[in-house]
Amino acid sequence: MTPVSYFPHKNNDMFVENIALSDIAQHVQTPFYCYSSTAIETSFQAYKNAFSSQDALICYAVKANSNQAVLATLAKLGSGADVVSMGEIRRAITAGIPADKIVYSGVAKTEEEIHYALSLGIFQFNVESEPELELISKVATSLNKTAAIAFRINPDVCAQTHAKISTGKAENKFGVPISKARIAYKRAASLPGIKVQGVDVHIGSQLTSLAPFEEAYQRIAELVNELRADGHEISVVDVGGGLGITYLDEIIPSKQSYADLVKAQLGHLNCKIIIEPGRSLLGNAGILVSSVVFIKNGEERQFLILDAGMNDLIRPSMYEAYHQIIAVNKGANELKTYDVVGPVCETGDTFAKARQVHKSDAGDLIAIMSSGAYGSVMSSSYNTRMLAPEVMVKGNEFAIVKKRPSYEEIIKQDIIPSWL
Repeated sequence: MTPVSYFPHKNNDMFVENIALSDIAQHVQTPFYCYSSTAIETSFQAYKNAFSSQDALICYAVKANSNQAVLATLAKLGSGADVVSMGEIRRAITAGIPADKIVYSGVAKTEEEIHYALSLGIFQFNVESEPELELISKVATSLNKTAAIAFRINPDVCAQTHAKISTGKAENKFGVPISKARIAYKRAASLPGIKVQGVDVHIGSQLTSLAPFEEAYQRIAELVNELRADGHEISVVDVGGGLGITYLDEIIPSKQSYADLVKAQLGHLNCKIIIEPGRSLLGNAGILVSSVVFIKNGEERQFLILDAGMNDLIRPSMYEAYHQIIAVNKGANELKTYDVVGPVCETGDTFAKARQVHKSDAGDLIAIMSSGAYGSVMSSSYNTRMLAPEVMVKGNEFAIVKKRPSYEEIIKQDIIPSWL
């Protein structure tokens, strides 16, 4: 889907499902995030249909958007969860995702986190290193439990994506090098409290081609055969996530094409397949709605200054990421070229340079598209700015699913020591 598929304009006003964004803005002060429940459900169902001929479990990557309303929506659809912290496990469980549908990734799992995950009985630990394996064995043994594990394998495949979200090259911090995989699995099989059950791979995020997936899965299939020849009972292959979305004009392979590739490369292994979509479920299901504070005429350019800043959506500053920027009300037909910036005291607080947007005035609403994934979850209160609230829409209804904290609540988080 394109960024505007779920946020169309009707009579020049942008809608989310059956509600005009301007109506929501009258009840919720900008800036705020807005999600379409139908968009989330539709994207999940597309994955479910695509993998219907395979023994597959969809484990949503919680890091993309961890709002309880989002997780509860997915839980009702039967989703599992891919988590990377104890906090994300707690979020998933609270939202109704059962522990036996949770896979636990992440490079720095602590003893406390492992203990908690084992006590719940999660489906699988995706182990990132041999020291982590040793710790899991120690904790599992102390609890008289068995931890089901898969090693995250680094296949040294270039994901052809942004360097900061590429995770499958040899120089990246993630996983066990494929060249050392058989040694790692041999060690795992010798440890108490460990059940070797799978192989995991995740090469990066926002992939727009199936070629890197194909190369990685070919290497994983070969590894599974080698591990089975070594005597390991491999019954699960976690293929990770990473399928991209359209931010502007990227042509993304369909979920069916992706599922067909997984089946072609791994189907002969007769393994349970774990899929970990995040961005491709939430990215285009959400937007950031902001208001124009000022139009500033600079010496060389005109600035559209918004009340949303890099603390609300950091992707453009961190990744040089492109997000479509659209006037919520297209009453003016004239397009103007603006640098679209926020109020934060940083030059990097820039959403776009020399971007054409419908002519805007102070008070007009602006939508920053494709913000449903890695938007609110990466936000902060830098400059002591209040976090943007989150709104979810379903048909003719909307609800605030995360409120905006007050200044008092933000400041009260600080503790003044006794000597002051």
